[in-house]
Amino acid sequence: MTAHADREGRTDAPGRIDAPSPSEASGPAGSADRAEVMGLAGAADRAEAAGRTGVWFIGARGSVATTATAGCAAIAAGLHPPTGMVTETPSFADSGLPALTDLVFGGHDTLDCPLSKRAEALADGGVLPHGLPSAVRAELDAADAEIRPGGPLPGDTRTDQELIAAFAADLTDFAHRHDLARTVVINVASTEPAPGPGDTRLPASSLYAAAALRAGCSYANFTPSTGLRTPALTDTVASSGLPHAGRDGKTGQTLLRSVLAPMFLQRALAVRAWSGSNLLGGGDGAALADPAAAAAKNAGKERVLADTFGTAPEGEVHIDDVPAMGDWKTAWDHIAFDGFLGSRMILQTIWQGCDSALAAPLVLDLARLLARAHEAGISGPLPELGFYFKDPDGGTSAALAEQYATLLTFAERLRDQA
Repeated sequence: MTAHADREGRTDAPGRIDAPSPSEASGPAGSADRAEVMGLAGAADRAEAAGRTGVWFIGARGSVATTATAGCAAIAAGLHPPTGMVTETPSFADSGLPALTDLVFGGHDTLDCPLSKRAEALADGGVLPHGLPSAVRAELDAADAEIRPGGPLPGDTRTDQELIAAFAADLTDFAHRHDLARTVVINVASTEPAPGPGDTRLPASSLYAAAALRAGCSYANFTPSTGLRTPALTDTVASSGLPHAGRDGKTGQTLLRSVLAPMFLQRALAVRAWSGSNLLGGGDGAALADPAAAAAKNAGKERVLADTFGTAPEGEVHIDDVPAMGDWKTAWDHIAFDGFLGSRMILQTIWQGCDSALAAPLVLDLARLLARAHEAGISGPLPELGFYFKDPDGGTSAALAEQYATLLTFAERLRDQA
């Protein structure tokens, strides 16, 4: 994930952000914001027949966003199968999801490396197939033209409300120019540290999340960053009438934990300790070298075990930044457990993979599911999408099998409303 913004931007005036919704905008722009939102609604009406859906990435030039953008173009063109995309399986047929050919990409980022160059670097690292960046260059260039400067950058003197208004304006302009029926905003940027008790400004992830709601967009937080989960946005989220999901995508080590932990519980095997280690490079590795960012990341990994067993077993997860590994990651788990008559046993697992390639299909799934939920008039948190997250919204089970069953029920609901 790209380090799209650091946390230099914080609010001068702490407190809640007044609820900006599709029908009522707030902040310094006032009536201008309301006009923008009305214009967005008009654009949605005009685009209803076309059904084009915007996908707006926070961290749009990072590994995950680049892989998702290039991958969508490749699948839509028939160059590669949709491996890893749950929404392309038969269970989601006729659920009314937007077609991959109808997705239009854009986003915010503080980096200025063109997407085509970023894709070439990913191909050199083995993340993307060789030749794919050239094959989908037109789609990458089109998406790159829709990436706007993110922030706040060092020296940016704008207030939180001014930044929110600027980011929301980028979203409404995007919708106007492409006649989009709706837009889904997905945070795939680098993990930021959790706000401290003395922080007086919102973290960057919350500024983008507030802008998404102001512009009438559904939202997913694929990172452990704060996003919508701040008291300052509680009223905004409740009054927005928009669907949202998060937090922290479940792609590798925690995915495996969500399968193994229920197994131990169901077989009445007592887990004494569960320890883990991660070696990774790339932008995510660099970001997680910050102990505060690593703590935010590990909270989701630990929650899966605590939710399954009722309390977290002994043991920790360690994250080491190894730049030479690039976008690849190795994760070890060491599980100590007791069997019949106190027999001491151990299970060890090794997960080696590329986070960007694991995350990209899930991000495309979420974009389609949230867009369809928005179209169907579903609002608020979507615990039905807990299948995709370490720290999902709502009181969902931590077991992957149960989360998958809930997701399939949601697909049926969407099908009934199609």
